Amino acid sequence: MTPIRVVRGKPTDEEFAAAVVVLMARARARAAAGRGRDHETQPSGWLDRTALVRAPLRSGPSAWRASGFRR
Repeated sequence: MTPIRVVRGKPTDEEFAAAVVVLMARARARAAAGRGRDHETQPSGWLDRTALVRAPLRSGPSAWRASGFRR
């Protein structure tokens, strides 16, 4: 564990303990969120399925041209 150093001010024992508890909770939450994803944090572009979902086609002038654009 990394030591914690107070740089400015003089916190009471209760304030210091509260700050340590918050930091430890954040570290545990980050560690729990990272489990199961050892090599990367974002999904691969090859697995991204959003390109398969498209907006419904709209009728009207030049609608055929707009149907070829990806949104």
